[in-house]
Amino acid sequence: MNLRIMLWSGLGVVVALLALGAAWLLSLPAASQAAVQPAIDTREAAATLAALKPPKRQRPLIAIIGINDGTETTDYLMPYGILRRADVADVVALATRPGPMRLHPALQIEPDATTTAFDAEHPDGADYVIVPAMMRDDDADVLEWIRSQAAKGAMVIGICAGAKVVGASGLLDGKRATTHWYSVGELREKHPTIHYVADRRFVVDRGVATTTGITASMPMMLTLIEAIAGRDKAEAVGRDLGLAHWDARHDSGAFKFTRPFALAAIGNTLAVLGHEQLGIPLTSGMDEVSLALVADAWSRTYRSGAVTFAGKDGAIVSRDGLRILPDQVTTDWPVDRLVPATADPRPARALDQALQDISARHGARTADFVAMQLEYPR
Repeated sequence: MNLRIMLWSGLGVVVALLALGAAWLLSLPAASQAAVQPAIDTREAAATLAALKPPKRQRPLIAIIGINDGTETTDYLMPYGILRRADVADVVALATRPGPMRLHPALQIEPDATTTAFDAEHPDGADYVIVPAMMRDDDADVLEWIRSQAAKGAMVIGICAGAKVVGASGLLDGKRATTHWYSVGELREKHPTIHYVADRRFVVDRGVATTTGITASMPMMLTLIEAIAGRDKAEAVGRDLGLAHWDARHDSGAFKFTRPFALAAIGNTLAVLGHEQLGIPLTSGMDEVSLALVADAWSRTYRSGAVTFAGKDGAIVSRDGLRILPDQVTTDWPVDRLVPATADPRPARALDQALQDISARHGARTADFVAMQLEYPR
């Protein structure tokens, strides 16, 4: 009798949970609502460029900060690669501690220096500090360092959910800002004095800039290049990246937690037998921006994870001098588990191709799921 009661009770719990789950799914919108956004007013664009002008040096010093045990891949590598290829500033990749930096959801690198070493070499601080999303928003060393750099006159740029880190430092209090669509609610709840700005890929207010999702760092960096070196230089770099336009317009309503998004996450997670590890060969001189975008995209399907491999141990140096560490040392990776090679060398095209390849391998719903996570307006 007791066993029967336990079985019926367990079945009742399962049914109740399934009912609650179904009710939750039905409560989600069936789709996001896209709308064409008007062009950015010329006065607003001019004000943004003026606010981003180098605060101290004619050739600025730009520091990108991260924690060793969990910094967002593309948030960290895309600004580095774009700014280094532009060659309009001195760019330094920093970590809070010595040793390798594990990026999320993919890749491992050797930063240029620690924050302590940077401070010793540049006691007057950086001109710009770029803050990616991190696995911890409240790392005491990061928050203290960001505040100290701001006090020395640096402009702080929070990329994607890096706005949560900047918010935790107190530098966004009372200012206009944006962030990744998934983090807006949390940012506003924790920091109620922040004035959230919708329909802008990036927002600049009194020494602090913030962006929307992961891919927004591309237009943000091109705008920063324009502020530093002029429109012609920014256009040249934009062509090199494969990006013709980079103004701040954005359709925030197109990105939200929808029923298809939730179903893709649940379905792909439960498809355990279909999970796979895909390999990306590291080669000397490869483009770190394309690598970051492709590895990031394939690692967000909930069906696959991307790892890097090389024929020997030790760092492989990228196009713009970043030292990337292979996850595995091998020369014998199965061909059917290789991430498809990128035909177009331009990073913006590499992401488009990766999404097409994901659609071919895992379905269009998964490609849309990945694009939504990247807050990428396809």
